[in-house]
Amino acid sequence: MNDGRLKVMSVFGTRPDTIKMAPVVRALGEHPEIEHLVCVSAQHRQMLDELLELFAIEPDFDLDVMTEDQTLTEITTRVLTGMEPVLDRARPEVVLVHGDTTTSAAAALAAFYAHVPVGHVEAGLRTGDRWLPYPEEMNRRLTGAIASYHFAPTALAREHLLRENVAAADVLVTGNTVIDAFLATAQRSDLPAPPRWSELDAARPVVLVTAHRRENHPHMRDIGEALRSIAGLPSRPQIYWPVHPSPRVFPVVHAILDGVPGVILTEPLDYAAMVAAVKGATFVLTDSGGLQEEAPCLGKPVLVMREETERPEGLAAGTLELVGHARDAIVGAAGRLLADPHAYAAMAQAANPYGDGRAAGRIAAWLLARLRGGPYPAPFGA
Repeated sequence: MNDGRLKVMSVFGTRPDTIKMAPVVRALGEHPEIEHLVCVSAQHRQMLDELLELFAIEPDFDLDVMTEDQTLTEITTRVLTGMEPVLDRARPEVVLVHGDTTTSAAAALAAFYAHVPVGHVEAGLRTGDRWLPYPEEMNRRLTGAIASYHFAPTALAREHLLRENVAAADVLVTGNTVIDAFLATAQRSDLPAPPRWSELDAARPVVLVTAHRRENHPHMRDIGEALRSIAGLPSRPQIYWPVHPSPRVFPVVHAILDGVPGVILTEPLDYAAMVAAVKGATFVLTDSGGLQEEAPCLGKPVLVMREETERPEGLAAGTLELVGHARDAIVGAAGRLLADPHAYAAMAQAANPYGDGRAAGRIAAWLLARLRGGPYPAPFGA
């Protein structure tokens, strides 16, 4: 029976999209006019479960698609077939998916097949190259082509959508929900110390590293060699690297960096520990997407080990620097931040263009305005 409430289903299942959808889950739950259901794919099982506990989210549906060393085709087909009975049973009025994951693209397609409108959170990010990052760039384009409602984190993301002939009335600039999640978590009094953090010398700089993108798998040896060189720089920086368990990352990194003085390799961090690590780091070297927006919240410069980024606002603002995956470029950029206080301050003090911590509330309010006639929220930056 339909009680008149707006029925919304959120679908996610990887570490990044769970973090960014957690504020949306909370915001939707604060509105009695909304019946909110959560479906998880478990594309990343262990990481997902840790985050569900941290953010106190209890899924209504769990597709449990993860298998060891799974391929993109396997993830896509399992999510697509798993969503069909879920949508048939739940019958939501709108399905919300996030960003650029394979879960999001497949869930959006399943919703389209079921004639259910899709809302795309973190819509409109583009690099212009379908292969960079891979497969994320095409995942976000496919999801955008399917979506009816587009929640763009920035004005530039909105411009991308308008150039793709998305109607302006279907786009809301929200800021990024990752900022909502990061700021709320950073303020918690129960943040755990990251594993082996006590082994670091507080008087020496700390470089926090994450690297696992599929596009960087062929370059992981170069990245490892770069980090070994950075550890030997005159400022004696320490490398703190939570290593992704992928068989194309873990063995390569450990073969190069095990036993190198000043290098600590740990298991992947849960989200709360990662927030604590960012707080304690001097700067961040990463190929991830979320950290490009999160770390600048706390004044941490970010060197991006990719050839392209879908976050050019950070480049323009000066919070990010694109360094690619070549050893000399990575070492050179890190060396400048470690040796030149002016270069470091220019990045650390730049304003973060990605949000104000209220993105999720704008999404919930906009859905109620569009689908139940409520007042429309002002966009981020208005």
